[in-house]
Amino acid sequence: MKNFNPTTAKVSTVSALATIRKQRFELDKYAAYIGLDTHKDTIMVAIALPGRAKAYIDCEIANNEKSIHKLISRLNQQLHGQVLLFCYEAGPCGYGIQRQIMASGHGCDVVAPSKIPRKSGDKVKTDRIDACKLAQYLRSGDLTAVWIPDHEQEAMRDLTRARSDMKSQELKARQQLNAYVLRHGHSWPSHKTRWTKSHYNWLESLKFNHDWLQVVLQEYIDAVKAATQRVSDITGQLDRVLPQWSMAPVVYSLIALRGIDKLSAMVILAELGDISRFESPKKLMAYLGLVPSEHSTGSKRRQGGITRTGNSHARRTLVESAWSYRFPARQTMHLKRKAVNASSDARAIAWRAQKRLCGRYATLVRSGKNTKQTTVAIARELVGFIWDIVCHEMPKVRNSGAIKQPN
Repeated sequence: MKNFNPTTAKVSTVSALATIRKQRFELDKYAAYIGLDTHKDTIMVAIALPGRAKAYIDCEIANNEKSIHKLISRLNQQLHGQVLLFCYEAGPCGYGIQRQIMASGHGCDVVAPSKIPRKSGDKVKTDRIDACKLAQYLRSGDLTAVWIPDHEQEAMRDLTRARSDMKSQELKARQQLNAYVLRHGHSWPSHKTRWTKSHYNWLESLKFNHDWLQVVLQEYIDAVKAATQRVSDITGQLDRVLPQWSMAPVVYSLIALRGIDKLSAMVILAELGDISRFESPKKLMAYLGLVPSEHSTGSKRRQGGITRTGNSHARRTLVESAWSYRFPARQTMHLKRKAVNASSDARAIAWRAQKRLCGRYATLVRSGKNTKQTTVAIARELVGFIWDIVCHEMPKVRNSGAIKQPN
């Protein structure tokens, strides 16, 4: 065997140099990198020029369209109309700033706050420091941009999240009423269904020693009824706007899956949008935080619970849907009726998902796995079948012109 001689060996670095030049070109195509530390009233602006120089504070402006327009116009003059790249953290200020900057001809990334690099030794945090860090990390390419929904997608997401908020208020009101009644020695039989007409009649027939306690009871009952009505009203709005949504054909196809109804499909697509943008289902699973965490070193490999990163609304919906696969696979009349508007491809994928996931659930439970862990594992695999259906259906939606092609 020929021994390695470091003095005579030569390593070709042509490909490495080409990669470096390509990355440098990608980073240097912007004349400046602007970090925006946004708040409700103000925006701190920091600028990092190409190279290794530190970012510097440019100004602090009011958070409104007029001030942002003036900032962009001034930077255009200073940098001779060259293309700039802005960034700010995703948060309660929404995507209005990003859309205004993109409309002006410049680039703008909305970055994930949880993915911003942080040094453990940094103990001072101010708006000026945060803005400079954003600009410098943007220049070095160390920030992770989030997916930006269009206006229709954002409106649908707000509607589904509003229903989730209303449902949480309804559950809270019901819990408060149950606790009040139980505290005074009354309880509805466990084997009977709650929140029916009979249950409400029983609640309103309860008698207390003091008249003001009777008033409290009625207020709790009215609060539950009002919350239930709000949930019903907003659910009706979801049913009304679904046919107008460009993603409606995909919703109807996802309904073919066991455990996915109209509401679940709308929540998943409203939160995630066109998930065919993911190269593989594994990346979508990781995006949703359904993959196990890991802390490995050397020959030791340690895996923990799921990462729980990404969109919690979609993840919760998927786990709830996964419980349906604890029963044997079968084609019931209910599943056939709800899949009547789904495409043939979606129905075939849904049946394949049933056979795989129902069998998988039974196998994991028989091996001694906890049912909750098993359900999360089923939810992770369910993501793959959802991704498959969307990849089959989205080309049809794009070809129909319902969704504009990205530039």
